[in-house]
This record gives sequence, structure tokens and C-alpha cells, in this order.
Amino acid sequence: MWLTFKNKFFIQFWSPFAAVIAAGILSTYFFGLTGSLWAVTGEFTRWGGHIMQWFGAEPETWQYFKIIGLEGTPLDRVGGVMIIGMFGGCLAAVLWANNMKLRMPSSKKRIAQALAGGMIAGFGARLAMGCNLAAFFTGIPQFTLHAWLFAFAAAAGTYLGAKITLLPFIRSKATVKLGGLTKMAIPHPNQVKNRFRLGWVVFGAMIAGSFYIMNSSQKLGFAMLMGVVFGLLIERAQICFTSAFRDMWITGRTHMAKAIILGMAVSVIGIYSYVQLGMTPKTLWAGPNAVIGGLLFGIGIVIAGGCETGWMYRALEGQVHFWWVGIGNIIGATVLAYYWDVFSGPLATQWDRVNLLDVFGPLGGLAVTYLLLGLSFLLILLWERHFFKQQSVTNSIPCSAVSQQELVNAMTKTH
Repeated sequence: MWLTFKNKFFIQFWSPFAAVIAAGILSTYFFGLTGSLWAVTGEFTRWGGHIMQWFGAEPETWQYFKIIGLEGTPLDRVGGVMIIGMFGGCLAAVLWANNMKLRMPSSKKRIAQALAGGMIAGFGARLAMGCNLAAFFTGIPQFTLHAWLFAFAAAAGTYLGAKITLLPFIRSKATVKLGGLTKMAIPHPNQVKNRFRLGWVVFGAMIAGSFYIMNSSQKLGFAMLMGVVFGLLIERAQICFTSAFRDMWITGRTHMAKAIILGMAVSVIGIYSYVQLGMTPKTLWAGPNAVIGGLLFGIGIVIAGGCETGWMYRALEGQVHFWWVGIGNIIGATVLAYYWDVFSGPLATQWDRVNLLDVFGPLGGLAVTYLLLGLSFLLILLWERHFFKQQSVTNSIPCSAVSQQELVNAMTKTH
């Protein structure tokens, strides 16, 4: 019985559909208990600011950090301890499943893509004052218009990013070797047991750390505790917003995209309840910064191959490619913070902060949000139908419709 339980919950990956909905529910309680959103790029930008301080710069004087704050250390901030908790939860899950193995990028081109894509995504996310979490997954349930602008722009950006990655100068050349399949390495039983135990040590340390922090600050303690659960969810279910949209455009698979919509739908009613109890939703400028930032973010995450949640657990799994994605994210976000004064006026701060609950009233804002979520779900279904209809037409083209010369050229390239 124990082996069955262990295999199902610690070794096998979880259903992403259920995990995303669970994340939506958990993010609601995260807001209710801490007053903050489940978000990561804002804190990563602060980490970039701290690194700049090590080199003698004074980022605390930059206008961007006056807006988002740079006081203290990550251990003093809700976002900081939450991200530490996420890394801890991811690491525990990786060790339980013995899913840790150093994997190098297939080529230097992949490293360049990871770094460049990460920088573009980080820059775009902070221009829009959010990412796939704060300006999308947990932003829309806050009823802020800027999150909707970001979401549609990011979806368009992922479409463009998918097209870019298919270009010849972007795609890495695959090397095919004859001789059959290579023998898969079988992990040593002792290694599996030791890593499983170490996973529990990491998990126990994170939980103990959460309760220790609660002695001085319940808010920070809850943030770390929830961060651990977020980490477990994204690693065990392999939640990645990049793959959700990239797969939708390239392969027609919409399972994860649908789950994200439903996760937001679940979160909406929870956030609405907290707002009715007196909590203030986070509302940001509904300006061009949300559209431009969303577009850049969408392009960047597809080029990089991972979003702000995806690169975190993949980096801990030993995929070196995603170390570079994370570094690129922090660099891009820090560059935006430095140049914020150039963009902020015309693109962001001169525009109104629009919340749907204020515009349409409490029930009206709730209804409009669910209407937009329903429309988004419908558009995903229509795209899925269109994609596979096109695939069916393509696959039904008779062989005679292909010219003899094209067949010769194809065979020449194959050999």
C-alpha cells in the first residue's frame, strides 16, 4: 500500500488540470492571509537591485524601486520568503521523485536563446508590472483591467514567439545517429532512497522555518508555508504557462490553457469575497505598458523555453538551460527598473488605474470578469477545433498532389 501511495503522489507527475485549479484556490487564500499576490518577478527585480548594491550602485534611489520597494532583505518581505518557500518545495519534490540530473544545453545557441528570451521576458514583465502570475493568473481575479490587457497581449506574444522559434536561424540542428537506442541508465536503489529521505529533510526544514518565522511575523510565516505548497504544485504537475500557450499554437493541445482559465475562475469568486470583506484589490495602470510588456513577455518566454514558474523547478531538476533563463529574467527586470523613468510617463503612470468592480459595480464587475473568462475559454475551444480541422485537411492531401521533384528534394535532405 505504501509503495502504491508513494508512486502515485511522490514519483508520478500530478494532473496539471487539478493542480492549476488548486493553485487558483491557494492563491486566493494567499491574498487573504498576506494581502499580497502570488507573484515572483517583482521580488526577482529586487534581488537584481540587491546585486547592484553589492557593486556600489544605489538602486534604492531609482524611481522604480521607490514604487515596489527595496527595503530589507528577502527574509523581510512577503515575496522574498514566498519564493524561498517555492524553491524549497520544488527541491523537495525533485528529490522525492529522484528527478534531479545535470542536463547541459544541446548547443551554445540554446544558451543564447535562454539568456535573450529570459531578458526579454523579464523586461516585459516588469514593464507591465507583473508576469504570468501577478499580471495574469492572479491579476485577472483582482478585477484589474491592466491584467486583461496583459493577458491578451501575452497570448499574442506567445503566438509570435512560437513562429519565431520555428525560423531556421533559431532552431537548433538535431543530430541523428544510427545504431539503435542507447541503454537507459538505471538509478542505484541507494541513491533513490537517499534522495527520497533528503527530500523529506528539505521539506521538514522548510515547514520548520515557516513556523519559526511565524513567531515574529504570522504574515511572513504563512507566505513561506504557502510558497512551499506552490513549489510542490508547479514541480509535481509541471505547471508552465509557456508550454500551455506554445503547445496550443504548435500542437493544438489546449488542456493546460483550459485549466488556467478554470483556475482563474475559481480564484475570482474567492478574491471577490475578500474584497467584499474590505480588502483592497491590487489595481495598476491600464496603459500601453501592459500591452507592450505582455507582448514582449509572451515572445520572451517562448524563445527562452520557460516562464517565471517553469524555469524555477526545471533549474532545480538540473536543466542548466533554465539557469540561464532565470539569470536573464533578473537582468531584464533590472534593466527595466533602471530605465523606468524613460517609459513610465507616456506608457504607464499617466494612465488611469481601472478596476472592473469600480466601473461596473460589485456584481457587474464580477459578471464582466466571468463573461471575459467564458469568452476566453470559447476562443480556446474554437482555436482547438480550427487547428485540428486544418491538420485533418493537410493529412488528407493525396500523395499525387506532391510533385515528383518535391519528393526527390525531400529524400535528398533526409539522406
